[in-house]
Amino acid sequence: MTASWWQTGVIYQIYPRSFQDTNGDGIGDLKGIERRLDDLVRLGVDAIWISPIYPSPMVDFGYDVADYCDIDPSFGTLSDFDDLIVQAHARGLKVLLDFVPNHTSDRHPWFTESRSSRDSPKRDWYIWRDAALDGGPPNNWISDFGGSAWEWDEATGQYYYHAFLKEQADLNWRNAAVQVAMYDVMRFWFDRGVDGFRIDVLWHMVKAADFPDNPLNADYQPAMGEMHRVLQLKSTDQPEVHGIAADMRAIADSYSARGLGERVLIGEIYLPVDRLMHYYGRERVGVHLPFNFQLIDAPWKARSLDKLIADYEAALPPGSWPNWVLGNHDRSRIAAKRGQAQARVAAMLLLTLRGTPTLYYGDELGLSDVPIPAAQIQDPRELREPGLALGRDHVRTPMPWDGSESAGFTTAKPWLPINTDWPTRNVARMAEEPGSILTFYRRLLAIRRTHSALSIGDFALLDAEGDVLAYERRHGAGRLIVALNLGGRSQSLQLPHWARDCRPLLSTLADAASVEDDVLPLRADEGVILTTD
Repeated sequence: MTASWWQTGVIYQIYPRSFQDTNGDGIGDLKGIERRLDDLVRLGVDAIWISPIYPSPMVDFGYDVADYCDIDPSFGTLSDFDDLIVQAHARGLKVLLDFVPNHTSDRHPWFTESRSSRDSPKRDWYIWRDAALDGGPPNNWISDFGGSAWEWDEATGQYYYHAFLKEQADLNWRNAAVQVAMYDVMRFWFDRGVDGFRIDVLWHMVKAADFPDNPLNADYQPAMGEMHRVLQLKSTDQPEVHGIAADMRAIADSYSARGLGERVLIGEIYLPVDRLMHYYGRERVGVHLPFNFQLIDAPWKARSLDKLIADYEAALPPGSWPNWVLGNHDRSRIAAKRGQAQARVAAMLLLTLRGTPTLYYGDELGLSDVPIPAAQIQDPRELREPGLALGRDHVRTPMPWDGSESAGFTTAKPWLPINTDWPTRNVARMAEEPGSILTFYRRLLAIRRTHSALSIGDFALLDAEGDVLAYERRHGAGRLIVALNLGGRSQSLQLPHWARDCRPLLSTLADAASVEDDVLPLRADEGVILTTD
């Protein structure tokens, strides 16, 4: 196949507040990302995705956008961003931005004008409804952060809709003027050299036109968070969203058609696989990659994972490309869930499955969730529903770069606590340790880059027993076997006849045992890549 960069490449997510501070305010910035580009090249990734950097009151740390076409001063300036693009491209790195089209800050000029009166030209740019007959909210829709998704506006005597915080008013994507304005935002950043967007909560963007109640969730438990009290069947995933995704795809593809470089759209979509697949669109007119989050919550059992992988591959529409994710800025880190040994096995899984992998910053160090003292909690998700472990601060903590004060992240007090083991778990130290997880990631990424079977090759599951998950990757004459022991005791894999002469290429442990009599021995918590070369 002739593959695009977003098919062969590895994407690296950066949470900018926590990556590198250069101006001494305890918050990461664009100059900090630029300073660390060479570290990313040494790691071996191909693209960076930067979480929101637009001007914002930071009620939800950038996901409440007050201006789509500028940079928040805490991160720098447009000039800083332009410099970052130039420096990243000079190193062969692509740059993706977070696009937040579902909602704006309540301080965005559009919303200020919309709420100024019922006769405002921008009134219909947002979702306004009269009160129910009892004076309460128009329906039973619940915010993802708890409480009603409707906020009463005393001045104009109507409710407005917010899928998240009341400071994040949802745009009305059924309004053609909204579509035009937001498509112009995409062009603004594409024209500056951005290589793609991760589209925030794409499945939320269109709501049922008549605003009926959502059905109640019969399986609801309070520990799940109040948003799960209803099933979001009417407030999300409406058929009209696919036309919007097609429009966005056409804009992205127009740049490639003009010889300006391939642009990619990645959709954040938390839906079952059968509904997720619709976001590829018919004849590939949807987003290029609807994010596949299944590994994040999947049972860490070999037979569960091989079925999950097979079902996902089988569900893919013709011509579409798979993708895989192990963690992000909203979910617990893989090392926290699986432990340090299995974090390496998980990395080998992520980077050897067919499709585009996305890494979350710090996972290459084996960072775990960082406990946040109650007095230092900043995430509004946790503050609104305390005690349910729904907060996200613990996965957004500063990147530890070296053994100096504040781990080389800042010269000031960092905005969130740094992992307590930073004196030993930092980039500078682990880069010098042959057995560190960082060194393992670098070797694994180098192997992925040099073996096309891993980046664009075919995929086939192999028969395996017990805790072993195994599969073949093949491209041309190149054939690899990946064998992963997901358990804490020794296992073995009976190799297919053609693989009798395979040799170990990489192990998650210090070295790999040799194949004997067509059997690969696997130690506890070990993953191995075998090659026929």
